[in-house]
Amino acid sequence: MAGLRELLRYADMIEDAELRAKVREVLEEQELLLTGQRFELESSPGGRTQHHAYPGGLVQHTLATVRLALALCDVVEQVYGAEVNRDVVIAASLLHDIMKAPCYAEREDGTYILSPLGERLDHVTLAVEELARRGLPLEVLHAVAAHHAEHGPISPKTLEALIVHIADLADSRLNGSVLKAARFLLREATGHEPARLTHEQAFRIVIAKAREGWEGVRKLAREEGLLPAEESG
Repeated sequence: MAGLRELLRYADMIEDAELRAKVREVLEEQELLLTGQRFELESSPGGRTQHHAYPGGLVQHTLATVRLALALCDVVEQVYGAEVNRDVVIAASLLHDIMKAPCYAEREDGTYILSPLGERLDHVTLAVEELARRGLPLEVLHAVAAHHAEHGPISPKTLEALIVHIADLADSRLNGSVLKAARFLLREATGHEPARLTHEQAFRIVIAKAREGWEGVRKLAREEGLLPAEESG
Protein backbone atom coordinates (compact mmCIF):
# COMPACT_ATOMS: atom_id res chain seq x y z
CA MET A 1 0.00 0.00 0.00
CA ALA A 2 2.61 2.48 -1.14
CA GLY A 3 0.01 5.16 -1.82
CA LEU A 4 -1.29 5.19 1.73
CA ARG A 5 2.24 5.15 3.13
CA GLU A 6 3.07 8.28 1.17
CA LEU A 7 -0.09 10.03 2.37
CA LEU A 8 0.86 9.16 5.94
CA ARG A 9 4.37 10.49 5.35
CA TYR A 10 2.85 13.90 4.60
CA ALA A 11 0.53 13.60 7.58
CA ASP A 12 3.60 13.12 9.75
CA MET A 13 4.80 16.57 8.64
CA ILE A 14 1.99 18.11 10.71
CA GLU A 15 3.65 19.58 13.79
CA ASP A 16 0.60 19.72 16.06
CA ALA A 17 0.47 16.26 17.64
CA GLU A 18 -3.29 16.18 18.16
CA LEU A 19 -4.08 17.26 14.61
CA ARG A 20 -1.48 14.85 13.21
CA ALA A 21 -3.06 11.95 15.10
CA LYS A 22 -6.56 12.82 13.88
CA VAL A 23 -5.48 13.08 10.24
CA ARG A 24 -3.65 9.76 10.46
CA GLU A 25 -6.72 8.19 12.04
CA VAL A 26 -8.95 9.24 9.13
CA LEU A 27 -6.46 8.00 6.55
CA GLU A 28 -5.83 4.69 8.28
CA GLU A 29 -9.34 3.79 9.42
CA GLN A 30 -11.09 4.54 6.09
CA GLU A 31 -14.50 4.28 7.73
CA LEU A 32 -17.59 6.48 7.79
CA LEU A 33 -18.81 7.33 11.27
CA LEU A 34 -22.19 8.22 9.74
CA THR A 35 -22.93 4.69 8.50
CA GLY A 36 -20.12 2.44 9.66
CA GLN A 37 -19.29 1.80 6.01
CA ARG A 38 -15.71 0.98 5.05
CA PHE A 39 -14.09 2.44 1.94
CA GLU A 40 -10.82 1.96 0.07
CA LEU A 41 -8.75 5.02 -0.70
CA GLU A 42 -6.18 3.32 -2.89
CA SER A 43 -8.65 1.84 -5.36
CA SER A 44 -10.87 4.92 -5.62
CA PRO A 45 -10.93 7.31 -8.57
CA GLY A 46 -10.35 11.00 -7.99
CA GLY A 47 -13.34 11.90 -10.16
CA ARG A 48 -16.10 10.22 -12.15
CA THR A 49 -15.33 11.63 -15.61
CA GLN A 50 -13.43 14.92 -15.60
CA HIS A 51 -10.14 14.10 -13.88
CA HIS A 52 -8.35 11.15 -12.26
CA ALA A 53 -11.19 8.87 -13.38
CA TYR A 54 -9.36 5.58 -12.83
CA PRO A 55 -8.43 3.32 -9.90
CA GLY A 56 -5.84 4.99 -7.70
CA GLY A 57 -6.77 8.42 -9.01
CA LEU A 58 -7.87 9.70 -5.61
CA VAL A 59 -4.55 8.99 -3.89
CA GLN A 60 -2.66 10.36 -6.89
CA HIS A 61 -4.68 13.58 -6.90
CA THR A 62 -4.32 13.94 -3.13
CA LEU A 63 -0.54 13.57 -3.30
CA ALA A 64 -0.32 16.08 -6.15
CA THR A 65 -2.53 18.52 -4.25
CA VAL A 66 -0.51 18.40 -1.04
CA ARG A 67 2.76 18.82 -2.96
CA LEU A 68 1.42 21.77 -4.92
CA ALA A 69 0.00 23.29 -1.72
CA LEU A 70 3.37 23.05 0.02
CA ALA A 71 5.06 24.67 -2.98
CA LEU A 72 2.53 27.50 -2.73
CA CYS A 73 3.34 27.83 0.98
CA ASP A 74 6.96 28.34 -0.01
CA VAL A 75 5.95 31.07 -2.48
CA VAL A 76 3.76 32.85 0.05
CA GLU A 77 6.42 32.77 2.73
CA GLN A 78 9.58 33.32 0.68
CA VAL A 79 8.30 35.66 -2.03
CA TYR A 80 5.47 37.52 -0.31
CA GLY A 81 6.74 37.34 3.25
CA ALA A 82 3.42 36.20 4.72
CA GLU A 83 2.85 33.54 7.36
CA VAL A 84 1.00 30.33 6.55
CA ASN A 85 -0.26 27.68 8.92
CA ARG A 86 1.24 24.67 7.16
CA ASP A 87 -0.48 22.24 9.52
CA VAL A 88 -3.87 23.42 8.28
CA VAL A 89 -2.74 23.33 4.64
CA ILE A 90 -1.37 19.79 4.89
CA ALA A 91 -4.36 18.45 6.82
CA ALA A 92 -6.93 19.99 4.46
CA SER A 93 -4.99 18.95 1.36
CA LEU A 94 -4.85 15.35 2.55
CA LEU A 95 -8.53 15.24 3.52
CA HIS A 96 -10.27 17.54 1.00
CA ASP A 97 -11.48 14.76 -1.32
CA ILE A 98 -11.28 11.75 0.97
CA MET A 99 -15.05 11.21 0.97
CA LYS A 100 -15.11 10.72 -2.79
CA ALA A 101 -14.18 7.10 -2.08
CA PRO A 102 -17.56 6.08 -0.60
CA CYS A 103 -19.46 8.40 -2.97
CA TYR A 104 -18.49 6.56 -6.19
CA ALA A 105 -19.30 3.09 -7.51
CA GLU A 106 -17.71 1.30 -10.44
CA ARG A 107 -19.69 -0.04 -13.40
CA GLU A 108 -18.81 -3.31 -15.13
CA ASP A 109 -17.25 -1.39 -18.04
CA GLY A 110 -14.85 0.41 -15.71
CA THR A 111 -16.64 3.77 -15.66
CA TYR A 112 -18.04 5.32 -12.49
CA ILE A 113 -21.43 6.39 -11.15
CA LEU A 114 -22.54 7.86 -7.85
CA SER A 115 -23.06 5.32 -5.08
CA PRO A 116 -26.36 5.35 -3.16
CA LEU A 117 -24.60 7.49 -0.54
CA GLY A 118 -23.17 9.80 -3.20
CA GLU A 119 -26.65 10.35 -4.62
CA ARG A 120 -27.74 11.77 -1.28
CA LEU A 121 -24.67 13.59 0.02
CA ASP A 122 -21.90 15.20 -2.02
CA HIS A 123 -18.32 14.49 -1.00
CA VAL A 124 -17.71 17.99 0.40
CA THR A 125 -20.74 17.91 2.70
CA LEU A 126 -19.90 14.39 3.80
CA ALA A 127 -16.26 15.28 4.47
CA VAL A 128 -17.14 18.28 6.64
CA GLU A 129 -19.67 16.19 8.56
CA GLU A 130 -17.23 13.34 9.14
CA LEU A 131 -14.28 15.54 10.04
CA ALA A 132 -16.40 17.60 12.45
CA ARG A 133 -17.50 14.37 14.17
CA ARG A 134 -13.83 13.49 14.59
CA GLY A 135 -13.07 16.86 16.18
CA LEU A 136 -10.86 18.41 13.52
CA PRO A 137 -10.40 22.17 13.99
CA LEU A 138 -12.56 24.80 12.33
CA GLU A 139 -9.74 26.09 10.13
CA VAL A 140 -9.29 22.66 8.57
CA LEU A 141 -13.05 22.19 8.16
CA HIS A 142 -13.25 25.56 6.40
CA ALA A 143 -10.41 24.76 4.00
CA VAL A 144 -12.06 21.44 3.10
CA ALA A 145 -15.48 23.08 2.68
CA ALA A 146 -14.03 25.86 0.52
CA HIS A 147 -11.79 23.88 -1.82
CA HIS A 148 -14.23 24.26 -4.73
CA ALA A 149 -14.45 28.02 -4.08
CA GLU A 150 -17.42 29.56 -5.94
CA HIS A 151 -18.49 26.11 -7.16
CA GLY A 152 -18.85 24.80 -3.60
CA PRO A 153 -20.78 25.73 -0.46
CA ILE A 154 -18.41 28.55 0.51
CA SER A 155 -15.43 30.43 -0.91
CA PRO A 156 -12.02 30.52 0.82
CA LYS A 157 -11.91 33.03 3.66
CA THR A 158 -8.38 32.24 4.87
CA LEU A 159 -5.00 32.13 3.17
CA GLU A 160 -4.71 28.43 3.97
CA ALA A 161 -8.07 27.65 2.35
CA LEU A 162 -7.10 29.65 -0.74
CA ILE A 163 -3.86 27.71 -1.08
CA VAL A 164 -5.68 24.38 -0.88
CA HIS A 165 -8.22 25.55 -3.46
CA ILE A 166 -5.57 26.68 -5.94
CA ALA A 167 -3.55 23.47 -5.50
CA ASP A 168 -6.63 21.30 -5.97
CA LEU A 169 -7.72 23.26 -9.04
CA ALA A 170 -4.26 23.17 -10.62
CA ASP A 171 -3.92 19.40 -10.40
CA SER A 172 -7.48 18.62 -11.45
CA ARG A 173 -7.10 20.93 -14.47
CA LEU A 174 -3.75 19.39 -15.42
CA ASN A 175 -4.96 15.81 -15.20
CA GLY A 176 -8.37 16.51 -16.69
CA SER A 177 -6.93 18.41 -19.64
CA VAL A 178 -4.48 15.62 -20.48
CA LEU A 179 -7.21 12.95 -20.23
CA LYS A 180 -9.53 15.02 -22.41
CA ALA A 181 -6.83 15.64 -24.99
CA ALA A 182 -5.87 11.94 -25.08
CA ARG A 183 -9.49 10.88 -25.63
CA PHE A 184 -9.85 13.41 -28.45
CA LEU A 185 -6.62 12.21 -30.09
CA LEU A 186 -7.73 8.58 -29.89
CA ARG A 187 -11.11 9.38 -31.46
CA GLU A 188 -9.51 11.37 -34.26
CA ALA A 189 -6.76 8.82 -34.93
CA THR A 190 -8.70 5.55 -34.55
CA GLY A 191 -12.40 6.35 -34.39
CA HIS A 192 -12.59 4.68 -30.99
CA GLU A 193 -12.42 5.76 -27.36
CA PRO A 194 -11.93 3.32 -24.45
CA ALA A 195 -14.19 3.49 -21.42
CA ARG A 196 -11.17 4.05 -19.20
CA LEU A 197 -7.73 5.58 -19.68
CA THR A 198 -4.98 5.54 -17.08
CA HIS A 199 -2.90 8.63 -16.51
CA GLU A 200 0.14 6.83 -17.92
CA GLN A 201 -1.69 6.07 -21.16
CA ALA A 202 -3.08 9.59 -21.44
CA PHE A 203 0.29 11.27 -21.03
CA ARG A 204 1.93 8.83 -23.47
CA ILE A 205 -0.74 9.52 -26.08
CA VAL A 206 -0.32 13.29 -25.85
CA ILE A 207 3.46 12.96 -26.07
CA ALA A 208 3.21 10.50 -28.99
CA LYS A 209 1.09 12.96 -30.98
CA ALA A 210 3.58 15.77 -30.37
CA ARG A 211 6.58 13.64 -31.36
CA GLU A 212 5.26 11.23 -33.99
CA GLY A 213 1.98 12.67 -35.25
CA TRP A 214 -1.21 10.73 -35.85
CA GLU A 215 0.60 7.51 -36.74
CA GLY A 216 2.28 7.67 -33.35
CA VAL A 217 -1.13 7.80 -31.68
CA ARG A 218 -2.42 4.87 -33.74
CA LYS A 219 0.69 2.82 -33.01
CA LEU A 220 0.45 3.50 -29.28
CA ALA A 221 -3.28 2.65 -29.28
CA ARG A 222 -2.45 -0.75 -30.78
CA GLU A 223 0.39 -1.37 -28.35
CA GLU A 224 -1.72 -0.38 -25.34
CA GLY A 225 -4.68 -2.53 -26.39
CA LEU A 226 -6.95 0.51 -26.69
CA LEU A 227 -8.59 -0.65 -29.93
CA PRO A 228 -11.41 -3.19 -30.33
CA ALA A 229 -10.09 -6.73 -30.71
CA GLU A 230 -10.92 -6.90 -34.42
CA GLU A 231 -8.84 -3.81 -35.13
CA SER A 232 -5.86 -4.37 -32.85
CA GLY A 233 -4.15 -7.01 -34.95
